[in-house]
Amino acid sequence: MNKTTLITLAAVAALGATLPAAAQDTGNWIVRARAVHLDSADKDSTGLGLSINNKWIPEVDISYFFSPNLAAELILTYPQKQTVHSSVLGADAGTFKHLPPTLTLQYHATGFAGFRPYVGAGLNYTNISAVHLDAASRALGASVNLKRSSVGLALQAGVDVPLGGGWLLNADIKKVQIGTKVLADGSSVGKFKVDPLLIGVGVGRRF
Repeated sequence: MNKTTLITLAAVAALGATLPAAAQDTGNWIVRARAVHLDSADKDSTGLGLSINNKWIPEVDISYFFSPNLAAELILTYPQKQTVHSSVLGADAGTFKHLPPTLTLQYHATGFAGFRPYVGAGLNYTNISAVHLDAASRALGASVNLKRSSVGLALQAGVDVPLGGGWLLNADIKKVQIGTKVLADGSSVGKFKVDPLLIGVGVGRRF
């Protein structure tokens, strides 16, 4: 986690501590929009030294509260294009897109003045599409492709800072299991795990 991210998360928490408890609005639904930094773990067992570019992505989530403490959150974005680099080839190997909707069950702590921390756990399903690994195929002399789907666990922690009128600030961090098999002429040559750390900040509205 870089210094800028730590400062941002600390600033959101500090703002929450300065707000009165009366700012904590109620409602069964929260819709948030976040800017999220994707930091890939880049775990590769193919021997190709694969990695993808880290990037900022947009994220929208919808939370429903079954009670003041228990909620479910659906986390969405649009298909994200990633560049694949191979340290062995010494060049970019190609690109692919991934769509990673995630559903978590959360516990929200209450009783804090001005902020509401939460933790969550759930499942991620990632659909991989638009795979173009032509450079890797040319270098290896075989058609290189990726398995098109992935299911994994997701862990989450964050904090909402109610501002009044239903509006809130949010800081959130997730660790998600995302991986795929790398195929050469249809046969597996190993696994590439993205397993990203996702650090986000944003705004939301409670209804």
